[in-house]
Amino acid sequence: MSPCVSMQIIARLHSGFTDKFGIPRQAGLAQHVTSRVVFEPEYRNPDALRGIEGFSHLWLIWGFDRVHKTGWSPTVRPPRLGGNERVGVFATRSPFRPNPVGLSCVALVRVEWDAPDGPALIVAGADMADGTPVFDIKPYLPYADARPDAAGGYTDSLPERLLAVDFPAALAARLPEETYRALLDILRHDPRPSYQHDPAREYGLSYDGFNVRFRVSDGTLHVFDVLVL
Repeated sequence: MSPCVSMQIIARLHSGFTDKFGIPRQAGLAQHVTSRVVFEPEYRNPDALRGIEGFSHLWLIWGFDRVHKTGWSPTVRPPRLGGNERVGVFATRSPFRPNPVGLSCVALVRVEWDAPDGPALIVAGADMADGTPVFDIKPYLPYADARPDAAGGYTDSLPERLLAVDFPAALAARLPEETYRALLDILRHDPRPSYQHDPAREYGLSYDGFNVRFRVSDGTLHVFDVLVL
């Protein structure tokens, strides 16, 4: 077998994330984040999606196209471990791996059969930047894919980092309701790097055409401005 295997980009995922900063660390954490999967012209065949509406969730196989690296390392520093402790790359979902391929389970919201660029998929909970290439789509099968007794390795001992979000009503009013709900999901999961804890530090998160400015102190994320990009 050849050591190189080529894959075709069958679609692109379009989301409100224009930057890597703020993208949820895993799929499913921000359920109000909706994205649109648009197929490449040669794969825009309704027959290829026949029966897909019967599934509530899908697996997306995609590429980390915004990772710039040379070579690979057998160990990486997971952000959930503070960015200091090393573990094996194959014991993580890090993008810095020999083949930068991601796997995400997303909820299927609906199929846009008659869209000009359709059929297209509207999905919720994706952890992907705008324009991410998609290599394959498979249905999530509860009888085979769900494992209630599965062990989560080192992640089982890590507390879920959820922040309280102080989002003043006057600033929230600048946003469409759908964008506001998505941002609450994103912000409460603490988009900061794990090693940054300076309460005076200001951050800016770009999503859906807006830049949300915030600080974090004592377990609360304080939004102090919302700018239009």
